[in-house]
Amino acid sequence: MFGAVIHAPGDVRYEKRADPTIIKPTDAVVRTVATCVCGSDLWRYRGIAPVKQPAPIGHEFCGVVEQVGDAVTTVRPGDFVVGGFNPSDNTCGLCRKGATANCLHGDHYDGAQAERIRVPQADGTLLATPGLPADDLVPGILALSDVMCTGWHAALSAGVGPDTSVAVVGDGAVGLSAVLAAVQLGAPVVIAMSRHDDRTALAREFGATHVVAERDEAGSAAVRQLTDGIGADCVLECVGTEGARMQAVGSVRDGGNIGLVGVPHGDLPVNELFWRNVGIKGGTANVRAYLPHLLELVLARRIDPGRVFDLELPLAQVAEAYAAMDERRAIKVLLRP
Repeated sequence: MFGAVIHAPGDVRYEKRADPTIIKPTDAVVRTVATCVCGSDLWRYRGIAPVKQPAPIGHEFCGVVEQVGDAVTTVRPGDFVVGGFNPSDNTCGLCRKGATANCLHGDHYDGAQAERIRVPQADGTLLATPGLPADDLVPGILALSDVMCTGWHAALSAGVGPDTSVAVVGDGAVGLSAVLAAVQLGAPVVIAMSRHDDRTALAREFGATHVVAERDEAGSAAVRQLTDGIGADCVLECVGTEGARMQAVGSVRDGGNIGLVGVPHGDLPVNELFWRNVGIKGGTANVRAYLPHLLELVLARRIDPGRVFDLELPLAQVAEAYAAMDERRAIKVLLRP
């Protein structure tokens, strides 16, 4: 088979790789129908995270089961499935508490930007759709493997609800998904922080009530102006840089909450947050805990998170997919094997 391999910063190649096989009885092999490039993949592509040696890359997918191990009971060959970026058994003590991202038997993929992947902990990771979904639903289903569930995690972590004002820091696929999540959870005020016209337009289509283009203190001041002068009840930080984190700190009201889901590359002023009574929660999304509800919404066409994909390419053009996202020519790129 063929798949993406990152060799060095700025160097992602479409290469022949060994076909995945069943290694453990809890494994499945899935033929990918769609995969994509994640903003977190760009950390390595941009040289911010190290690339020590060539490695398969990617962690988002949906597709059709081709093989299952002897212990797999919840999916079977022919099922169309989606799986979260963080495999879990969905039965351990933490999974039963909903903390599937921290599964005691968690695992990882050997690069999901590929024609086929081995899925560990298949019973706990994969969720099958009732029959083969319509092709126009595939992008929305694919979005559930990471960005939509991550945006949902940000909103739940910050306590978004019907009586809350929300500011979203970040206008990438996760930030836009966080806007959609906040609207779904009933927030009457949802402020998207963005200065890119295409992303601003999609944020408004997802339900954002306001857009703030300013950054740093000017951005925080604009959020306070929209929230009775005090700041948003809930701020969803969906980037991970120190600048984005400080933007979140400046935009949240005293006594409010920040939902952190951007992969961390900066610090937080913990002492300041202590005296301001600001709550901090977040981390990697509990995808498997959120999948059933969000998949139901996608299949019922009540939400369409797949709209974050504004460019579709063949998997063979994965290098161009990375370049397009790195250069902000695309919000998120969907790849078809």
